Amino acid sequence: MKITDHIKNANGKTLFSFEIIPPKKGNSIQQLYDNIDPLMEFKPPFIDVTTSREEYVYIEKEGLLDKKKTRMRPGTLGICAAIKHKYDVDTVPHVLCGGFTKEETEYLLVDCHYLGIDNVMALRGDAMSHQKYFEASAGGHQYAKGLVSQIQNLNCGKYLHDVVETNNCADFCIGVAGYPEKHLEAPSLQTDLKRLKEKVDAGADYVVTQMFFDNQKYFAFVDAAKKAGINVPIIPGIKPIAVKRHLQLLPQVFRIDIPETLISEVEKCKTNKAVRQVGIEFAIRQSKELLAAGVPVLHYYSMGKSDNIHAIASELF
Repeated sequence: MKITDHIKNANGKTLFSFEIIPPKKGNSIQQLYDNIDPLMEFKPPFIDVTTSREEYVYIEKEGLLDKKKTRMRPGTLGICAAIKHKYDVDTVPHVLCGGFTKEETEYLLVDCHYLGIDNVMALRGDAMSHQKYFEASAGGHQYAKGLVSQIQNLNCGKYLHDVVETNNCADFCIGVAGYPEKHLEAPSLQTDLKRLKEKVDAGADYVVTQMFFDNQKYFAFVDAAKKAGINVPIIPGIKPIAVKRHLQLLPQVFRIDIPETLISEVEKCKTNKAVRQVGIEFAIRQSKELLAAGVPVLHYYSMGKSDNIHAIASELF
């Protein structure tokens, strides 16, 4: 079922969902199952599965360093299919511009269609570790807008190199990212909203926000988006603070602000176990306010661990 249909069928009730990352190569999918199992009691209608782009590694060969491309966390589509089969829940694979050609994207989407996967999250993706700024892969998309357009074209039977007359077209529900505190590369929030509007006009059906810790910024973002003509559901993304270094890491990587009250509580902690509990308690308060405001879904970034998400959801659902 489409994410938008799940929201519609909920009749105003806020839904619970979460995002997971594939395990690194060599690890068992059972680790994912062990973290998903406790969260299924809250009946998530969908689970997001991230995609990692390629990175370079250097392999010593005859005294020289040989540069090779690799993916540390492959398997997004296989994990989506496995979770869908095991838990009878909709899965949302992340589809990236970076690291993929348009042809590779088309093959991925065809496989999704064959597997009965109805939803995809269309993202530009990050720059590679050695790049200062994002650079499109040869033959790939530069911006998420182009990726959304490709997916929407496929929904109409328009493939990259031909048009297929069929009664079995894909019908993907397309999610995109939104940034309550603007994308780190955007010159202004207003410019960022224009880019979001372009993605929606190209065919995006819903938005999931980057993490934020100040609900007022989310509410202001939703209001500004509506004024800009963006009328699709905007789902808040929530990330509980889990370790003390998040105070430096999250603002540095995502260009977000952390409230002084949360900073103060974390700085008082002597251990990361205490920090994790502070993160849980703050996320509960944050989520309750969003729940009272009637957000369509509370979407949690689990990063593969479920104990803190379970503690939060237990207070809400």
